[in-house]
Amino acid sequence: MGSERRLRLFIYARIIVSFLFLASTIILNYQDSSEAIERYQSGVIRLMAFSFVFSIVSLLFLKKLKFTQFLTVIQVIWDLLFVTVLVLFTGGILSPYSFLYLLSILIAGVLLGKRQALYTASLCGILYGTILDFQYFGYLSFIGLSQESAHQFGALQLFYTISFNLIAFGLTAFITGLLAERARLSEEALQRSSIDYFELAQLNSAIVAHSESGLLTTTITGRIRVFNPYAEVITGLSQSDAYDNPIESVFPQLSGMLDRKSCSSSQEFEYQASDGTAMTLGYRVAPFSDSKGILAGFIVNFRDITALRRMEAALKKADRLAALGELSARMAHEIRNPLAALCGSVQLLTSAPDIQAHDARLLAIVVREAERLEALISEFLMYARPAPPQCIRVPLHSYLDETLLFLAHDPRFERITLQNLVPDNIEVAVDPHQFNQVIINLLQNAADALPSGGEVVIECSSSSSGYVIKITDNGSGITEDAIQHLFEPFWTTKSAGTGLGLAICYRIVDAHGGTLSAESPPTGGCRFIITLPVL
Repeated sequence: MGSERRLRLFIYARIIVSFLFLASTIILNYQDSSEAIERYQSGVIRLMAFSFVFSIVSLLFLKKLKFTQFLTVIQVIWDLLFVTVLVLFTGGILSPYSFLYLLSILIAGVLLGKRQALYTASLCGILYGTILDFQYFGYLSFIGLSQESAHQFGALQLFYTISFNLIAFGLTAFITGLLAERARLSEEALQRSSIDYFELAQLNSAIVAHSESGLLTTTITGRIRVFNPYAEVITGLSQSDAYDNPIESVFPQLSGMLDRKSCSSSQEFEYQASDGTAMTLGYRVAPFSDSKGILAGFIVNFRDITALRRMEAALKKADRLAALGELSARMAHEIRNPLAALCGSVQLLTSAPDIQAHDARLLAIVVREAERLEALISEFLMYARPAPPQCIRVPLHSYLDETLLFLAHDPRFERITLQNLVPDNIEVAVDPHQFNQVIINLLQNAADALPSGGEVVIECSSSSSGYVIKITDNGSGITEDAIQHLFEPFWTTKSAGTGLGLAICYRIVDAHGGTLSAESPPTGGCRFIITLPVL
């Protein structure tokens, strides 16, 4: 690219010189119109005009074809021919323009290198020596070069002139080639360095653009500069929209962040995304300096850690439930033995022939409540120590149809519309008995939330990571506080509930390698979400 630029500069210089030489020659011809001067100047005018046209054409070729070695060689050859013809037109040995051969050598050295400069110097010596020798011996009289002019110099003076010019040509070629070689090496080193910086800039841009976290930079006053695609997705703003805006206008929670200039900080805040989704963003702020070590701005790196925080909460809940379940299972087992003995003793008393009716009624209450307590303990042990699921692949749509057909005879579903919108082609790997218990329990909870009737919709979607089953009712909804405790054992909002139904569902789904959660959709009601892995 440097050689092309230099060649273009040489062509521009030749255009300017040719134009000035042409103009001055025309003016001189206008002032002195003698026949000899007119003949001399008409030849020079034609030569300069041709040189001007040739330079224009060369410049057009250079723009069309870019830099080529062939085009450069043509320029050097033209310069040699131009100088030679000019010397012939201006008196040969008396010509004041023989120094232009040095410029031709300089151009060859700068554009082509040391070796080509020596070749050009040799060719210049041959051409100039030939002109002087031919003029001395009278071979150029037909173009107006006088033999007497050369004889006035004498043979020895002519020899010295040719020799000194040859030496000058050679020294010029050597020095120019040496300097050009050094310039070329320096230019290549600089170009390699520039390429490295360019590649580094490209790499940095690619990293910023494809980073799986948000990245933005600000000035020292908090004006946004870099705003990568992840940040655009989170905020719904483009780079052009965010550029030069205060960071507080995009993330109000970061107001005052720039006051902490001494060290990096790492925190988190709640943020509502462009689509209305509430999320938790973790961020880190770090100052950066310019080349002089002066604080230039701040780098803010952030990412969505909502799933991570939910996972942490789920793990904490699972740990609490596991500990509680283990302890409770031991207690339930210990309670079960004396309860069985108590129930058996009461049954023996009720079978006595002489028992009073009043006592029989009281003992019947004891037996009934003991059986109720036994069912509660059995249910709790099912939660605390669930049996490992025996999974098989089942077509989900028809599997749910059977469950809905069973529930159709339940009085609680008389005024409730159940819709199975699960696609026919979805199959899931579940324990049919355990998973049926989960579905029935969730649908019964939905029915309890719809005492006056309503609608329950079951949907399912699939992806490469698994299946998502959604059971949604259009009831009164559920509070955030209730969602936090919904799957804890013995926590219930029902007056007659045990608080174990949803806890058992949670354990069953967890044993299948999935998750169970609840939410209040924007349209109202409550939605239970079951995720199952692909097996």
